[in-house]
Amino acid sequence: MGQLALACLPFAACAALATVAQNLTGFAFALVLLGLVGLFDLVPLADAADASSMLTLVHAAIHFGGSGLTPHWRVMRPVLWTTPLGVAAGVFLLAWLSSGALSTLRAVLGLVIVVSAIVLVTNARRRDIVSGPTPFAIAGAVSGLMGGLFASPGPPLVYHMYRQPLEPSVVRQCLLLVFAANAALRLLMVGFAGRLSLDAVVLALAAAPAVAGANLWLRRSVRVDHGATLRVLVAALLVAAGAILVVDGIGA
Repeated sequence: MGQLALACLPFAACAALATVAQNLTGFAFALVLLGLVGLFDLVPLADAADASSMLTLVHAAIHFGGSGLTPHWRVMRPVLWTTPLGVAAGVFLLAWLSSGALSTLRAVLGLVIVVSAIVLVTNARRRDIVSGPTPFAIAGAVSGLMGGLFASPGPPLVYHMYRQPLEPSVVRQCLLLVFAANAALRLLMVGFAGRLSLDAVVLALAAAPAVAGANLWLRRSVRVDHGATLRVLVAALLVAAGAILVVDGIGA
C-alpha cells in the first residue's frame, strides 16, 4: 500500500496530461495514460487500465453533465449498437487465435493505422455529406473488434469521424460518448469476473480531482478547433498507436 500511495500523485499528473489529449482530439486518454504509466513504470498496467476506464466515465460525466451538451445521437446510435458486438467478437478471437497469428495480425493492423493517419493528413478534403448509418455501424464494429483483441478500440472510428463534415467539437463529443460506453462495458465484464482490484479503485479516486481540474481549465482556457492543426495532432496520436501495435506484434 505504501508503494501505491507514492504512485498516486504521479499517476494523477499523467491522468491530467491524458485529459488534455482527450479534450483536444476526442480520444487518446487511455493511449496517453497507459503509455506514460508504462514509461515511468508507476503501477501494474492491468490496474492502470481499470483505473483508466473509471476515469473515462468521470471525464464523460463532467463533460456532458456540466456543459449542457447533448450527444449527437443520430450519428452515434449505430456505433453504440455495433461496438459491443465487436468487443465480444474480439474477445472470442483472442481466445481462438494462436499467439503467432495474433502477433502478425497486430503488426498488420498497426501498419494500416499508420497509413490511415498519413492519408488523414495528406488528404485534406473531407466528405461533402455525413455518412449514413451503415458506415458508422461498420466503423463501430471494427473499433470494438480491435478493442476486444488489442485493447485499442479508437483508430478505425477516429479515422471515420474525422473524415465527416462535422465540427471538431461534435466529433470529440461523439468519440467521448462511445469510449465512455466501452469503458462501462469493460468495467462490468472485469467486475463480474472478479478481477477489479482495490488498487485500481484507489488510483481512480486519487486521479479524479486532476481529471476534473484539467477539464475545467481546458473548458475555460483552451480552444483548438483549427482543422489543419487538429488533424495533424490526431494523425500523430494515431501513428503512435499504430507504431505501438507494430512493435508489439514484431517483438511478440
